[in-house]
Amino acid sequence: VRPRYKLGTAFRADWGTAAPQGPRGPLRIAFLCEYDALPGLGHACGHNLIAEVGAGAALALKAALESLAEPAPVQITVLGTPAEEQGGGKIDLIKAGAFDGLDAVFMAHPSQENAAYLPDVAEHDVTVKYYGKASHAAAYPWEGVNALDAAVLAYNNLSVLRQQMKPTWRVHGVIKNGGVKPNIIPSYTELEFYLRAPSMKELSVLTEKVENCFKSAALATGCKVEIKGGENDYYSVLPNKSLQQVYKENGKKLGIEFISEDAILNGLSGSTDFGNVTFVVPGLHPYFYIGSDALNHTEQYTEAAGSQTAQFYALRTAKALAMTALDVIFKPGLLEEVRKDFTEMKLKEEGQINPI
Repeated sequence: VRPRYKLGTAFRADWGTAAPQGPRGPLRIAFLCEYDALPGLGHACGHNLIAEVGAGAALALKAALESLAEPAPVQITVLGTPAEEQGGGKIDLIKAGAFDGLDAVFMAHPSQENAAYLPDVAEHDVTVKYYGKASHAAAYPWEGVNALDAAVLAYNNLSVLRQQMKPTWRVHGVIKNGGVKPNIIPSYTELEFYLRAPSMKELSVLTEKVENCFKSAALATGCKVEIKGGENDYYSVLPNKSLQQVYKENGKKLGIEFISEDAILNGLSGSTDFGNVTFVVPGLHPYFYIGSDALNHTEQYTEAAGSQTAQFYALRTAKALAMTALDVIFKPGLLEEVRKDFTEMKLKEEGQINPI
């Protein structure tokens, strides 16, 4: 186990069999653990369960391989991947080479239903700062340049833009700084927004429209504007139909009931830096029910994620992931199908993103 692996709060744990290595070396399977929480809410997205599932699946796979009369040439890796909620820790780990040489990567995310795949979308974060000029708001307001007016106009511009936004697009944000006192014309305001779309190509179109809303607010008020994008964009998760099908087959053996394909196609999820991982290595990112209908990012979900009830569902999901990894290792032709799916989906999307 290596703490502080590439990042200060990341880790890596490796285990491998002593079996003879083939020309390509051992098959390398990785499980990911997230463990960051939300400010003020705690584990309202259930990342504590993601960590448990990743560690549990790795231990189960290790035990299964150790039970064999003849060991298989396999290396199991557990990666602790922090900062999914803000910053994109997996993207930083990709850049640092943490995913180099892996053959397949697995993790599972808590939700309100069981699904082998949900359409996690691409995300771009942006911070907007308006700079005006302070003045006494009652005595001589005409001497001021109101940065709060710019922030309010920008917010309203985006509300108007929603009329022409595609149903699959999302724009949401907050005003982080709105001034100091009512009798001082605000000289500085700051907003933070998240922009989401199904693909990087659509996200770039949405980003241009949104930035025009920010710029026009500055022009109307006479403020200067600074628009700064987040360090890492989150890519959409590439589906891998071969991994998804095998996971569903294994899950059903354990009693998991999956939502319909129509529900998957017509539904939306959030965004995750695991999407970026699926552009560099074949990956599986299913969702699992934890015994509660509470919605993610709420106080109720924090309680549900920490409940004893959730343990059954988390461990069942870990078993399904371990069984799927065993299929990748031993089922003839499956790994080739997984790699084929990965290549085809990546080629389909490659014109829509910038290289990592």
